[in-house]
Amino acid sequence: MAPGPDPALTGRRFVVTAGGTREPIDAVRFVGNRSSGKMGNEIALAALRQGATVTLVTAAPPPASQPGLDVVQVETADEMHRAVRAALRGADVLVMAAAVADWRPREAAPGKLKKGAAIFTLELVPTVDILRALRDDDAAAGVLRVGFAAETERVVEHARTKLVEKQLDLIVVNDVSKPGIGMGADDNEVTVIDRDGAAQVIDRAPKATVADAIVRIIATHLP
Repeated sequence: MAPGPDPALTGRRFVVTAGGTREPIDAVRFVGNRSSGKMGNEIALAALRQGATVTLVTAAPPPASQPGLDVVQVETADEMHRAVRAALRGADVLVMAAAVADWRPREAAPGKLKKGAAIFTLELVPTVDILRALRDDDAAAGVLRVGFAAETERVVEHARTKLVEKQLDLIVVNDVSKPGIGMGADDNEVTVIDRDGAAQVIDRAPKATVADAIVRIIATHLP
């Protein structure tokens, strides 16, 4: 049974990101990833169930409209960065569950590129690292910041490194190489690590159940 409202979350506002960003190559093609947005959506719904209001910044189809949920649709990493900064005013928690594309084409063609030569070279440049960009951004001052890491090897080690580099309060990591809990799956299994290095394992379960557990942990870290 899903938990009811948590007094620690009453009157709190979450900003949650979801989905995989799409970085345009031309008018019809893009660079992206396999993220479905399911985990981010479930985090948003779990926060609502537990008493918070939520702004969901998403590059994927959102949950059905409901009281307390404000949805901002975006497509690219730059659009998500701008939307997150705008949404953070007055927020208590940022949960970056989105799988933001790491690279984008240097230039996007305004129309559809036609098939021509057998080899097509695409020059890629890094996208904005949203959490890193927010480290010293006044927009994120006082906001509890939660990152996500999808890893395939040395999972906890890499997550701890990201937590320190991006100055996060918590990081949620899963091993997407495991069958049944990768991108697009209905289940997940994660480890939540805090700034003191303490780690809590949330065993494999439907993503809604995992999301409820993550939000309960977040609630314990709020001032």
